[in-house]
Amino acid sequence: MDVFKTPGAFSWSELVTTDPAAAAAFYGQLFGWTVEPPNPAMGGYRVVKVGEAAVAGVMDMPPGAPPMPPHWGCYVTVADTDQTVARCLALGGKLLMPAMDVPGVGRMAVLQDPQGAVLSVIAYAMT
Repeated sequence: MDVFKTPGAFSWSELVTTDPAAAAAFYGQLFGWTVEPPNPAMGGYRVVKVGEAAVAGVMDMPPGAPPMPPHWGCYVTVADTDQTVARCLALGGKLLMPAMDVPGVGRMAVLQDPQGAVLSVIAYAMT
């Protein structure tokens, strides 16, 4: 199964933290991950690999973000981000971050279910 092409599949994990270098070193040692050096073209984003497979990213807290602890988030692949947002809202969920295009990656949004759990959705551009 190709998680980047399969709607409903968990396809990416992302760590938002105040110290990406320390986090990359910690998780690299803990799990044996390879963490690529920060990519300046992507705001210092670090890609995490297991073998040759890219599975996650590590990033700094976004500027202007409300106070929050470092946290892992996960992405679920969808066929259409805007349709998924509309369905979420119709089912009683909330939109925490409006749909946005990530150049070269796809279109994503952050949703919250009626119980309060947060999940990101993404329609990948490379599928």
